[in-house]
Amino acid sequence: MNDRILMSSPDVGELEERYLLNAFRSGWIAPLGPDVDAFEREVAERVGVAHAAALASGTAALHLGLLTLGVKPGDVVLTSTLTFAATANAIAYTGAQPYFVDSELASGNMDPALLEQALTELRAQGTTVSAIVPVDLLGKSADYSRILPIADAFGVPVLSDAAESLGATHHGRPAGSFGAASAISFNGNKIMTTSGGGMLLTDDGELAARVRYLSTQARQPAVHYEHTEIGYNYRLSNLLAALGRAQLTRLDSMMDRRRQVRDSYRSLFADVPGVSIFGGDDDAEDNCWLASVIVDPDVAGWSSTDLSAHLNAANIESRPLWKPMHLQPVFAGAPAVLNGNAEQLFRTGLTLPSGSALTDDQVGRVTSAIEEFVGVRV
Repeated sequence: MNDRILMSSPDVGELEERYLLNAFRSGWIAPLGPDVDAFEREVAERVGVAHAAALASGTAALHLGLLTLGVKPGDVVLTSTLTFAATANAIAYTGAQPYFVDSELASGNMDPALLEQALTELRAQGTTVSAIVPVDLLGKSADYSRILPIADAFGVPVLSDAAESLGATHHGRPAGSFGAASAISFNGNKIMTTSGGGMLLTDDGELAARVRYLSTQARQPAVHYEHTEIGYNYRLSNLLAALGRAQLTRLDSMMDRRRQVRDSYRSLFADVPGVSIFGGDDDAEDNCWLASVIVDPDVAGWSSTDLSAHLNAANIESRPLWKPMHLQPVFAGAPAVLNGNAEQLFRTGLTLPSGSALTDDQVGRVTSAIEEFVGVRV
């Protein structure tokens, strides 16, 4: 059988190897070093913010971002229900209660009208809302042009979960530059990777300094080890930062490749009734991290689950869109404001192989398998 085609495998090569080897030979094997400093500067410049703190994961960036915004036990944090568990988990780490906001159907991102409804109801109840965490889904920025004015009107800071959207823009402004701070991820399957890692981005120098302090075990400036509060071992290593620096130089070309893959699916499904590319034609500002399709089984005559089973039999990975957080057993009973869109997208959406490391032959294998599946059902 052919090797399995994965959805978004790391895209690394000789350039990344050279950067890693240079960092290794420099002697900076300990966690911090010049590549961390340079990586922070380079990402901050790319996104257009003043400060960046390189961390062990995007989850760590969310956690420390929430803590530096003053989120504490008993507070409520509003966030998107259609997201990976890390978003809600980071809120839970602080002792706050995640409150899930449903999606706009076209994008899957947080519905600003529902956000405003939730804030209005919570204020009337006297509930403290300490932060809003919109999620940029699958590489498309949330509608910050509507979300930020609502947040400002209620006096609630925004921490943008831009884990999936590095390289994307919203109305020409880079993802990762919205709100009081933002969190990005360099996990192995992301648009660019440091194997594992993340970063907090902000224009607030004091907030950035606080994050760096907390991420290095909250060590006080003393000759001995002095600690006056709880800290975390959340810093990114110098070696992984070197890998990230190499990846950053290739970000635009990797996004271009992912767009080519997405466009191949767009062409493939153009004349297939009941199937559309998730996000529609409004994806010019996306980073095209993942390409997904939405299937209306009543029109298509088959479901996203049917297609997924066929692809799996051909040794090709696919998966549904994120299972909404309000449906996850671990968050059963959590408050939410819902319109049914996230559940519909979960039922009907399927994410296809999308990585920039895909070869033309691999893309051909995927499209041939899809054509075979669709052909026998026409």
